Amino acid sequence: MTLLADPDSETQRRPPAARRARWVLRALTGQRAGLAVVVVVLIVVFGTLRPAFYDSRLVVFPLLRDIATLTVVGLAQLAVLSIGHMNLAVGRMAAFGALVSGFSYQVLGLNLVLGLVLGLVAGAAVGALAGLIITSTGVNSFVVTLGLDFALLGLVTLVYGQFTTLAAFTVKPPGMEALRSYSMADLCAGDLCGSPAVPQLLLFTVVALAGVGYLFARARTGREMLLTGSNATAAELSGIPTKRRVIGAHTLSGLLSGLAGFMLAVTAGSFTAGIGSAFLIPSFLGPVLGGTALTGGAVSVIGTFLGISLTQVIQQGLSMLGVGLESLNIYLGLILLVALSAVRIRQLFTRRRRSS
Repeated sequence: MTLLADPDSETQRRPPAARRARWVLRALTGQRAGLAVVVVVLIVVFGTLRPAFYDSRLVVFPLLRDIATLTVVGLAQLAVLSIGHMNLAVGRMAAFGALVSGFSYQVLGLNLVLGLVLGLVAGAAVGALAGLIITSTGVNSFVVTLGLDFALLGLVTLVYGQFTTLAAFTVKPPGMEALRSYSMADLCAGDLCGSPAVPQLLLFTVVALAGVGYLFARARTGREMLLTGSNATAAELSGIPTKRRVIGAHTLSGLLSGLAGFMLAVTAGSFTAGIGSAFLIPSFLGPVLGGTALTGGAVSVIGTFLGISLTQVIQQGLSMLGVGLESLNIYLGLILLVALSAVRIRQLFTRRRRSS
C-alpha cells in the first residue's frame, strides 16, 4: 500500500501534477512487486542450498516472529517519515514502553492486556513529547530524537537498577508464554485457523498494518500528515494544523515503538534495558526499501513489510550458510546504502521528467 499526498488537493487536480502522481505511484507499485519477487527467489535459493531453511518450527516460525516485530518498528519510523522527519529514539521508546509493561507485571501485578496498554500509552507519551519539543522550539527532529535517545537510555537503566536485581523484569503474566510460543494452528483444532509455522504474535503486526494503512489511505488526519511532509508551508497556508499533525505523527511513532518493545520482550521472555538497541537500522531499512520517501509526502505500508521481510530472509539465509554476525551487519549496511542511493536516483529521475 503506497500513499501519496492527498490526491484531492487543488494542486494535484491539475493534469501535469496528476500525471506525476500517477507516475510515482506506478513506480512504487513496481518497486513493491519487485521486492516480492526478490523475497520469493531468495527463499527458493536458500531453501535449495539449505533444506532446513523450510523447517516450520525451527526456522520459519522464529523468522516470521522477527519479521512481525521489525515490521512494527518500520511502521514506527514510517509514521514520522510521512511528515519528512525521523525518529532516532525509536529503539529507546521501545525500551521505555517495555519497561512500563514489565514494571506493571512485576511490581503492580497487572494482567497481560493492562500491562500492554500501559506500555503503549508510555511510548505514545514519549513520542508526543518529542513532537511537542519539535513544534515549540523549531529544532530539527534529528537533534530532538537523538537527545531523547540518550535521556531515555539513562532513565531506563536507572529504573531497572532501582527495581530489579538482575536488570530485568522476569515475571510473566498468564498468556505471555503462550503468545511467545504458540502458533495460529494452536487457536483451534486442525489447520482451520492457520499454519503451525505462523506465530500468534503476527496478529499484532496485522492490526498495526491495517491501522496505519487505513490512517494514510482513508483518514483525513493521515492525508494531512502526507501533505505536511510534502510541503509544510503550503499545507499550513491551506488551513492544515501542521503542528498538530507533527505531534500526531511522533505520537503514533512512539505508540508503535512501544508495541514493538512489548513484542520483542515477549519473544525474549523478559523485559530488559537492552530491548530495542538493534531497532534503528531496520526501522529505516523497511520503509526505505519499500518506497517510503525520506523527504515526506509518500509512504508505503505494504512496502515496509516487504522490505523487512527481504532483510530478514537475507539475514536468516546467510546465517544458515555460515556467514558471521559481523559480515551480516556489513551486508545490511550495504543494503541500506544501496536503498538510499536508489531513492536519490529516483528523485533525480523524477525531477528530470518534470522539467522535460
